[in-house]
Amino acid sequence: MAKTELPQVETRLYINGKWIEGSEDKRAVTNPATGETLIEVHQGGEKETKDAIAAAKAAFPKWSTMAASQRAELMNKMADLVDEDAERLATIMTMEQGKPLAQAKGEIQTNVENLRWNAAEGQRVMGDIIPSPATNQWQVRKQPIGVVGAITPWNFPSNMIIRKISPAIAAGCTVVLKPAEDTPLSALALMELFDKAGFPEGVVNIMLGDAATIGEILSKSDDVQKITFTGSTEVGKTLNEQAAPTLKKVSMELGGHAPYIIFPDADLELAIETLIETKFGNNGQVCTSPNRVFIHKDIKEKATEMIVEQVKQVTVGNGLDDPTTGPLINQEGVEKVEEQVEDATSKGAKVLVGGSKMEDGEFANGFFFQPTVLDGVTKDMNIFYEETFGPVIPLVEFEDEEKVIEDANDSEFGLASYFFATNIHTIDNVSNKLQYGMVGVNDTEISNSATPFGGVKHSGFGRENGTYGVEEYIEVKFVTIRTAK
Repeated sequence: MAKTELPQVETRLYINGKWIEGSEDKRAVTNPATGETLIEVHQGGEKETKDAIAAAKAAFPKWSTMAASQRAELMNKMADLVDEDAERLATIMTMEQGKPLAQAKGEIQTNVENLRWNAAEGQRVMGDIIPSPATNQWQVRKQPIGVVGAITPWNFPSNMIIRKISPAIAAGCTVVLKPAEDTPLSALALMELFDKAGFPEGVVNIMLGDAATIGEILSKSDDVQKITFTGSTEVGKTLNEQAAPTLKKVSMELGGHAPYIIFPDADLELAIETLIETKFGNNGQVCTSPNRVFIHKDIKEKATEMIVEQVKQVTVGNGLDDPTTGPLINQEGVEKVEEQVEDATSKGAKVLVGGSKMEDGEFANGFFFQPTVLDGVTKDMNIFYEETFGPVIPLVEFEDEEKVIEDANDSEFGLASYFFATNIHTIDNVSNKLQYGMVGVNDTEISNSATPFGGVKHSGFGRENGTYGVEEYIEVKFVTIRTAK
């Protein structure tokens, strides 16, 4: 197993352009592959959160009126710094979050792309002139919404931050960031680069501390005009309730439970290869991960054999050793997967490969779970309805196209969905009827800087990335100017 020193990284809060120590007890950051404490980071509370909001509010007037091209120049400088520092950023991410180093490096490069995309898109936020009577001029102006509270998760501890901050600052907003408690180091490393890039004081701030306390203050503050959150549906509902009295704008990217349907005319080799690659990315700890795999009965036996064979080839280990997949984030994550597998098997599902926690040798102190395939999954099993944040592939057999659409939609979630088919009528029908914000047809690459990302139902509302992402941070103002009597 790889032994690597944690790269140097800040551990303090960053508020109003200054690194400050927190008033609360420090919190340890743990490597999920080894169980060792990497470092302790400072924690703040109510005072620091309010100070960060005040700093962002004070910075907003100047930042929002700065030329979009000037904001873009700073964002492109930030992109350059992220690119130059990619190795350190990726190593930090792997050590605190667990994902394989190659995947961490890919996430960092996505940050570079996202910064550059939004730097350009921020310069394309344009209003309208509406045809009007000769005595009037009607204008629609698009202006930044104000201070943004951004709350991000641990599974993509770097990209989720950039995906929220980039469009916000490109539009002219200022930000108070609250990263996940399990993975603060990636956020702090990015904040070092924002500081190095020369962003004005107060434009970007980071708060570390109790998530519930900080989230509530951000949500209830009248000085915060927007909350953007990625995380669980349960927490999203709480934040939404807390924000409601202030009538602030809210966007939520919440849980997912993606169906993955393989029709009998599909390119089976492509479908299985893509399933394995997508499912074991970040060890299944992805809100868009395939969680219910529906396979047509005519190809079920062959497809199952192919899946089992390929899952057996999946390597598990410390992310620094470049395995296929790494550990789960913590013991709670392991227990959730164990509970789902135990429930399914007690109700008739069969474990074809894997099925238990890995505890021997190099896995003894980490949070590892075997790559697993469950066959015979039915609706009376928890795994059919509960989001699986782990390396488990549940197989469900189907016969009828309309029935599998119905079963795929039988979920409170509506984020990502996938299906593999070659018949054009099937492609048109299924893509139209799946009740999800994103549909991948013979493809699972549904997230990039230029296209909208988000869901429906209990998966939330609002969109990230592309033009739609920047619009989330914009207010529309109508101006009418009488030019004659």
